[in-house]
Amino acid sequence: MADMNYNHLRYFWAVAHDGNLTRTATRLNLSQSALSVQIRKLEDRLGHALFERRGRQLHLTEAGRITLDYADTIFAAGKDLLGTLSQEGRPRRVLRVGAQATLSRNFQLEFLRPLLGQQDVELVLRSGTLVELLQGLETLGLDVVLTNVVPPHDAMSTFTTQPITDAAVSLVGTPDRLKSHDSLARLLADNPMILPTEDSPVRAGFDRLCARLGVTPTIAAEVDDMALMRLLAREDVGLAVLTPIVVKMELASGLLVEARHDMGLSESFHAVTIDRKFPNPLLGALLESYA
Repeated sequence: MADMNYNHLRYFWAVAHDGNLTRTATRLNLSQSALSVQIRKLEDRLGHALFERRGRQLHLTEAGRITLDYADTIFAAGKDLLGTLSQEGRPRRVLRVGAQATLSRNFQLEFLRPLLGQQDVELVLRSGTLVELLQGLETLGLDVVLTNVVPPHDAMSTFTTQPITDAAVSLVGTPDRLKSHDSLARLLADNPMILPTEDSPVRAGFDRLCARLGVTPTIAAEVDDMALMRLLAREDVGLAVLTPIVVKMELASGLLVEARHDMGLSESFHAVTIDRKFPNPLLGALLESYA
């Protein structure tokens, strides 16, 4: 089998990072047609198209994204070799993870824990809205999206949603605020509440609970960021409705405590992927533990 021509790979690498064939050709002092020929030769050698054209824009195919990961590793290793002969370049594997900006950071950390500290693994972490992140999956910029909302599914949907875990939702506050033995209804009625926003599944469950108990809560804050909910609870702004993992450290230190009442609420966490011809093996290993 013939070896790969790394000049072809470098030309591809340059275009992939520029995102524009004309601009890259100008920078490299080549004609656009000559640069296209070099990339076509690489595609012929690999047996896969690396770019697809959408209007005037070039977009990486799935094979192109994988090739770019390897090219990044190859050329980074070359820099390391030039920098010092005492270090050996180690192939690095990349996992691109998107998470809703409102999602618990502690949950994200626990999901990724099996990969943390591995010398040959690079984690690329992105946050955003669910719409933005799903677009990232479709354009192969992300390998997986972590969310607490199941994306809509229809005949045209290409997403696969895998449950990761269900976590009980607790009423959390400072020890002084929760030192009494009041009933759940009394706690909800007598304390200001720190709540998720109305588009949250947890908020919908909480509102149903209040209606069932005949309670109209006083809302101190409606928050779409779990880290901010944690800080507000620490500042004793009120009682927070959230999963204990969000305030894991505060509960361990005694700075915050959970109410003894079970509200019967839970939050579901999911990993959303898209069918790929070349699935990321790092992701496969992570998801297998939740199958």
